[in-house]
Amino acid sequence: MWLLGGAIAIWGVMSLLGLLLTQIIDRGSIHKADLGVNEWFVHQRTSLWNETTAIGTGMAATITVIVVTALVALALRWLTKRWVEPIMLVTAIVGELLIFLATTAIVPQRRPSVHKLDVAPPTSSYPSGHTAAATCLYGCLAILLLWLYADQPGARIAAMALCCVPVFVALSRVYRGMHYPSDVLAGALLGILWLSLVTRTFLPHRPCKRGAVAQGHLRH
Repeated sequence: MWLLGGAIAIWGVMSLLGLLLTQIIDRGSIHKADLGVNEWFVHQRTSLWNETTAIGTGMAATITVIVVTALVALALRWLTKRWVEPIMLVTAIVGELLIFLATTAIVPQRRPSVHKLDVAPPTSSYPSGHTAAATCLYGCLAILLLWLYADQPGARIAAMALCCVPVFVALSRVYRGMHYPSDVLAGALLGILWLSLVTRTFLPHRPCKRGAVAQGHLRH
């Protein structure tokens, strides 16, 4: 019930922000600045950056998210002999997807009127699903890495690298003309809000060492 209530609240906030963005300030100076960023990126395009941003988009594509989530969940179960961490990861991804789809059903945002380098999916431009998924997936991996291996010297560096992936994904989506900057910011907000709620639900406040039992801290 805690997670369900939180998901509904996040969906409400994201929907209200989306309706404000698309129905009230859709043709003002904010929208002009929004589109201006897309137009600037169009003029900066090169074959190298086209290929690089294709990688960024691919890192948060649906099939990538599903495969990485499944493999990491299985690895977490095998390494920790617990269900808390795998369930946390799956909850972060599934919950984000449901909130995203529910929001796009309310907010019919059009995509930027620039040349696009990808085929537009049937879902709304607002919020960016790629950015939201990347925030939840790679952010959750960073949190779990620090949770399990906080005493390892390379854990912080690896976690920082993981946290950079959503930024790369967001910039790639704007560069490729698939989203307004406001869309990727909204996607990041959705991901951060949901991941924060999931983390507070599944993990206690202090990181545990590998092998410590965490089931008792799982909220019901």
